[in-house]
Amino acid sequence: MTNPWLKKNPFLSMWLSGANAVASSARGRIASEAKRQSTIAVNKAASDMFTLWTDAMTGARAPKRRKR
Repeated sequence: MTNPWLKKNPFLSMWLSGANAVASSARGRIASEAKRQSTIAVNKAASDMFTLWTDAMTGARAPKRRKR
């Protein structure tokens, strides 16, 4: 006699296929968001360093004097 626990279950197969599709979609969205955030952080750091060096090279601006 065959073991009934080893028979294929089409409903379980469909459910697992759907779960795998959802997990793959979520993984892709998480990966793209992480890449987007890391790109933003690198660009912000580069911009801040560029601003720091250009301000250091040019010196501070004198404050504008008010007319009396």
